[in-house]
Amino acid sequence: MSLGRRVFGLETEFGCLVLDDSLGPIEHVVDCVKNHAFYHCKMGAIDLVARNEAFEPARSGGFLINGGRLYVDAVGSHMEYATPECRDLASLVAHDRAGHRLLLQCIAELGWDGKVAFYNNSVDHFGGHTFGCHENYLVRTDDQFFGEPIQLLYPFLVTRQIFAGVGRVGGHILDRNRVTIDSRDVVENPVDYIWVSHVYSVFPDPTIDYQLSQRADHIIRAAATRVRFNRAIINPKWDDLYTFESMSRLHILFGESNMSEYAYALKIGTTCLVLDLLEEGVLPCDWVFANELDCLRALRSVSRDETWKWPVTLDDGETIGAVDLQRKYLRLAQLHFAGRDADTDWVLVEWERTLDGLERDPMSLADRLDWVAKRQALETYIADGGLEWDDDALHSVDMEYHNVDPREGLYYALERMGRMKRVCSERQILDAMTEPPADTRAAGRSLLVHSILETKTAPYWIDWDMVALERGIQFAMRDPFHAYTKEAASFSHRLPGPRRKR
Repeated sequence: MSLGRRVFGLETEFGCLVLDDSLGPIEHVVDCVKNHAFYHCKMGAIDLVARNEAFEPARSGGFLINGGRLYVDAVGSHMEYATPECRDLASLVAHDRAGHRLLLQCIAELGWDGKVAFYNNSVDHFGGHTFGCHENYLVRTDDQFFGEPIQLLYPFLVTRQIFAGVGRVGGHILDRNRVTIDSRDVVENPVDYIWVSHVYSVFPDPTIDYQLSQRADHIIRAAATRVRFNRAIINPKWDDLYTFESMSRLHILFGESNMSEYAYALKIGTTCLVLDLLEEGVLPCDWVFANELDCLRALRSVSRDETWKWPVTLDDGETIGAVDLQRKYLRLAQLHFAGRDADTDWVLVEWERTLDGLERDPMSLADRLDWVAKRQALETYIADGGLEWDDDALHSVDMEYHNVDPREGLYYALERMGRMKRVCSERQILDAMTEPPADTRAAGRSLLVHSILETKTAPYWIDWDMVALERGIQFAMRDPFHAYTKEAASFSHRLPGPRRKR
């Protein structure tokens, strides 16, 4: 059942660990995995032209037969997977996990099992880097949306980490004062490259043992358009990914890669409901932070509060615990949306159940929240090994929680023992490797990707809302709620070359 009238999707940047030096540097390994996916596995149609010369040059990735995208971001040379547009939570979770399985299939077929590992995490403890897990939502907007209205969203996003955070050992300190940039570098390299490499130095923070978020320490703005050098909570986007009629794409950067299917679904589901409240104009205007600095302070203090009270101070001077603030959003959503559809009712029930558990005893939620499950595993490891929180070995345990290989990952060990609550089946994940959601335009795009692969059509150009051929032949898919399967089937007959029966 669709979660109201909204489409949503995620983009995940993966960490990669190369355990066999003979395979070459990480950049080469990641590129080989990408090439295997498109040229050998025929998982999708690779981009023939650049989408962006700096970040996605030609043949850096492409659209998949499941409706999503797989590509290598040229800045940082990291693998990235974007789910197709989805309308229900189980489909989104299944398509996210399908991306993990596609990477594992490539590794196995390359003969690299035990030599290469991908991680669904958001921080490099030793290098000081952070990678994104970006959320996209179709929202009703106007010219003022990213002004005053968006301020009403920040307190929810800051406090949702009490159930959406994945947890991390230690912390990072960002230092801008030691940075110098050579003018020749500015001339010879893209601006974003300069800022990524030199905008600040990152140092370990010995004052924190464990916190809720892997990314909170790295967020330096509430909103920014050029986020390569201004990591922000929200990145305003005006593009074609989800734009339709009076609706546009809301691009949320402050999120992280949940291993828990339950936490993943709850994060997206609650955010959708709060966006519904925002669009309906029923969020009280005093549920805001006084300014950007207070917002960023609250972001880090909630993540780092080891008392688990998580207080934040709003614009009117009220100090309120994160659980209590989340209950305010919950009550409004219950009042306006209860009984609307199955996904909405699931979110409302589980949101309340989770807040009750966090108020009573956060550790009771180890079967559903990543930060709790990870902390419990780390505490066991510390007790068994006689370690302290500043032991480097804990960083390895932290990272292995996010290993996407079900045979190796710590999260998956917990799942095999029946200790993690799930929201989709293994069958749904396997199907999502090759099948798009049936109720969004991803279905039509998938059909055309299949046809391009079968007919070996070239040249072609594929985007989220369009497929184009030579001589100006185009097939537009502006409506993300429409499947376009009949129209795409008709258009596919314009593709040259032989066809095979499916």
